[in-house]
Amino acid sequence: MQAYYENQWFTPENSQKAIRAIADNFLNKEKLENWIQGYDLKDDSFNPKTIGLVMAGNIPLVGFQDLLCVLITGNKALIKLSSKDVVLPKLFISELVAIEPRFNNFIQITERLKDFDAVIATGSDNTNRYFEYYFGKYPNVLRKNRNSVAILSGNETVPELEALGEDIFAYFGLGCRNVSKLFVPEGYDFKRFFTSIENQSSALVHKKYANNYDYNKSLLLLNKEKHLDNGFMLLKESETLATPVSVINYQYYKSIGDVTKLVKNESDHIQCIVATNGLIENNLAFGDSQNPRLLDYADGVDVVAFLTGLQ
Repeated sequence: MQAYYENQWFTPENSQKAIRAIADNFLNKEKLENWIQGYDLKDDSFNPKTIGLVMAGNIPLVGFQDLLCVLITGNKALIKLSSKDVVLPKLFISELVAIEPRFNNFIQITERLKDFDAVIATGSDNTNRYFEYYFGKYPNVLRKNRNSVAILSGNETVPELEALGEDIFAYFGLGCRNVSKLFVPEGYDFKRFFTSIENQSSALVHKKYANNYDYNKSLLLLNKEKHLDNGFMLLKESETLATPVSVINYQYYKSIGDVTKLVKNESDHIQCIVATNGLIENNLAFGDSQNPRLLDYADGVDVVAFLTGLQ
């Protein structure tokens, strides 16, 4: 509950969801072994580097994968936590050190990064400008805003659309892996989609989400912008990827070839593409966007390869 008191977007349910995802996908012994076999980490002359980590705080424990990559490569983590996500990372780090006391010499939390060899920083497009200024001279992985999209054919099953609701509403849609835009065929009827995601209406119970919904609905009405409203989510036709909480953009397409081109042109701004298998290349199945695996690196940048390349 302490995480919730510090940041009310971090409901106990969302914190538990993040912890379960890490336990199942990142800390599973067999998955860890299979993941690390793809890298050459056997170097007797290895000299640990100090890696500055600037963690985001949009969803619980979102920076854990970066920390895991630093530790698994034998490097030291110098961590600048987000003020929005302090409680859970500190708890996880204390548990890691309790399990393996040697980690105590490889993890340090700091208010200001200094004396590091490389940096991995995650933030918004605005903060990335500061990242470039302060960290541009160091080896780095600097991440900006990204959003995720879903491509619908109109033939999706009800279970697929229900799972899409999870892609949209998990963590109240605050993650870069949450679907914020739908590509739909011309003439698409949203009634079946709305019916299938009705179980996500509980988001309105959360005061901060409800306030966002009311505010964005008022803006759309005041500006007389055409939109769809199912009582807990707003759909607006727009070519834009990013949306505020409670709003999802949609865009019509004529053919899969057309939408493939659109997605390709926006590839630098898209984190995940959710669709029925076979509809488009490199898609995730419905319901999987907020269930990342060890090889699902943010922005497609292989962090382990980056870290091993520092030697």
